[in-house]
Amino acid sequence: MSKKNIFLAGLVIALVGALLAACGQKSSNPASSPSPSSSPSPSASQSEAPKSEGPKYTWRLAETHPVEHPTTKADKKFAELVHEYSGGRITIDVFPSAALGEEKAVIEQVQLGSIEFTRVSTSPMGEFNPDFGVFSLPYIFDSDDHMWAFLRGDYGNKLLQSLENSRLVGLAYYTAGARNFYARKPLNSINDLKGMKIRVQQNKLNIEIMEALGASATPMAYGEVYSALQTGVIDGAENNFPSYHTSRHYEVAPYMILDAHQRVPEVLLISKSVWDKLSDEDKDIIRRAAQESIDYQIEEWAKAEKESEEAVRAAGATIVPVDDLKPWQEAVKPVIEQYRSQYNDVLNTIDAARP
Repeated sequence: MSKKNIFLAGLVIALVGALLAACGQKSSNPASSPSPSSSPSPSASQSEAPKSEGPKYTWRLAETHPVEHPTTKADKKFAELVHEYSGGRITIDVFPSAALGEEKAVIEQVQLGSIEFTRVSTSPMGEFNPDFGVFSLPYIFDSDDHMWAFLRGDYGNKLLQSLENSRLVGLAYYTAGARNFYARKPLNSINDLKGMKIRVQQNKLNIEIMEALGASATPMAYGEVYSALQTGVIDGAENNFPSYHTSRHYEVAPYMILDAHQRVPEVLLISKSVWDKLSDEDKDIIRRAAQESIDYQIEEWAKAEKESEEAVRAAGATIVPVDDLKPWQEAVKPVIEQYRSQYNDVLNTIDAARP
């Protein structure tokens, strides 16, 4: 290398060194350095996706009742709470009016995990978990207060937990009020049921109760009842006031008798296969939301029950009270005794739960 080139290279190195020294002095200036209490600004990726954010889900909840039904409103309240408590990560879409199928078929889909959630009556649950058959026994609860005293107790929780053996996870009970008979022709006493074709929910125990009362049981999906009453395929059915009203069954079966033969609670379920894949945090969110939706459902139910009774009366339905339940209770006593050995412990607990 020539002397000239060596001189130029040395000059470049000296200039670069001077520049680096100047930059070092600038970065060490206290005015330009972050103070000990300052935090560095987060990067764009950090602010958009916090490390604490969990997985996002969009699930379905199958409901047989129509949109305006108090239980459907409770489903939506549950979904809103889950969405809120998860920070928007978890969305649950409620499908009312049996859009995803009737209760028995939906339960099977929830077991498989193809539908994530459902709200069903405990009556068809007896076909999937025999312990739940006890709720279909007649006249075991004197009132809603009596029923809730049992459901909120240890045995009620034990029954929810037992659903895991059926590939389901029980999240909460809802009330369904008292079930009463209604028909196309007048009902004034237990004797008027004799020979009538009465639609019942799809389980063996309900069929036996109808036989004990002298009626002919006709198991049928809820969505088929209106047309069956209208065409005379069945003579009557039985249900609570909100369902009697929202289903418009009072239009084709305008005679109801208030025997309150059953108080069958409802249950909110999630598929066990879905549940088992969730984090503990998400399980807590779902359980919390389910439990907090209970009081909302009870309040909505009480309002709907009152409004429904007033509405069907105004529409011309004839509502007959029962002054003496003893003939009804005596008629079904053999059914209760038939199942006494199977449900002895739970029946004793229910008796002890009377307020």
